[in-house]
Amino acid sequence: MRSMRRIRNCLLAATSIAAVTASSGLAEAQPAPTGSGSTYEPAMVEALADSLGISKHAAVQRLDDQHTQQQRLDRLRRDGVETDGTYFTDGRLTLNVTGRSDAERARHAGLSARVPERGARALEKITDELDARARDKTPSGVVSWSADLSSDTVVVKVADAGRDAATRTFLAAAREYGKAVRIEKDTERLAVQRDVYPGSRMNLNNDPGSWCSVGFGATSSSGTEYLVTAGHCIENLPGLYFDGSRFAKGTTGRFHVGEHSVDMGVARVDSGWDITPTVGTWGSTGNVAVRGSNRAPVGADLCKSGSTTGWTCGSVEGYDVSVTYTDRNGGPDTVVTGLGSSTVCTEGGDSGGAYISGNQAQGMTSGGPIGQTCGGVYDEGHSYFQPLDDALSYYDLDLTTR
Repeated sequence: MRSMRRIRNCLLAATSIAAVTASSGLAEAQPAPTGSGSTYEPAMVEALADSLGISKHAAVQRLDDQHTQQQRLDRLRRDGVETDGTYFTDGRLTLNVTGRSDAERARHAGLSARVPERGARALEKITDELDARARDKTPSGVVSWSADLSSDTVVVKVADAGRDAATRTFLAAAREYGKAVRIEKDTERLAVQRDVYPGSRMNLNNDPGSWCSVGFGATSSSGTEYLVTAGHCIENLPGLYFDGSRFAKGTTGRFHVGEHSVDMGVARVDSGWDITPTVGTWGSTGNVAVRGSNRAPVGADLCKSGSTTGWTCGSVEGYDVSVTYTDRNGGPDTVVTGLGSSTVCTEGGDSGGAYISGNQAQGMTSGGPIGQTCGGVYDEGHSYFQPLDDALSYYDLDLTTR
């Protein structure tokens, strides 16, 4: 029977973009009007205002500014302006373009523009080549490597340059790119975030000592419903349980400890269960509806809902990030590629759940610094997420939206 347990499960959905529930009786907050003509859920506005320490009006204006600039970018692209990466800096959208004429058109439209020395495509080629270097031998002393569009470089973060031969070889290869690669010292050690405090959770194989977070609902072309989550949560294809009842079974994933991995996976949802297109805010405000999965530019605001840290907000730092995860159970380290990074704070147990920007679903929590603690302040931490659009494309699924 579709009972109140399912409604309660909406709150149990750790970092849930799509809380597990079959009820359509949850109260829906009405969208808040904005000056640009777009709409935002009051939950998103209130949470953003609270975490930034600004008024709701200022939060709406901030979202409006980003939305308006994105619309200008869309018009320029329709008019033939070619971009090679975009990012926000101090609230202003900057475009990488290939020529001065496109730069002038962008500036005339009210956007910043530049012709970079390298650009996103060249930086992506470097990160792909570094990924290949790490494929066979994991550089355990390297924390992460990714393109930084604002500096037009690939940033390699290193915790222990002399940790092992693979790390030394990797860094020697990175230095061969000269000024295109910037090597930085970083004391973080990263790990996937599976363990959580007792409480709201999605148990793996109904084991009270093993749990992750519910992610997004999506359907295949045949109408089969799936849960899209972090791959490390379903590495061994477990049964997934809420409050002692199974709601899904792991189907396939791309995360394998000690192997070159991508942190995405799906689970087939059991008959009688539904995954609704809403993000719970853990008592911060009402639920946030999911309208789509358009990827937010670097620098855009986004929030995540998690079983451990609740509702926390920050901004997008970058995409196509590669990291080295430390296995806290003593297993081999694992290189994971294709992640997004953010200043949203997460802790163990937020894995598999949801990031959202406005009403656009962004991704599922993958990992973050070991020992990081969160206090609900905007921009106070660091985390990595598996971009949702990549997962939907890879598994050929359609996001469940409201």
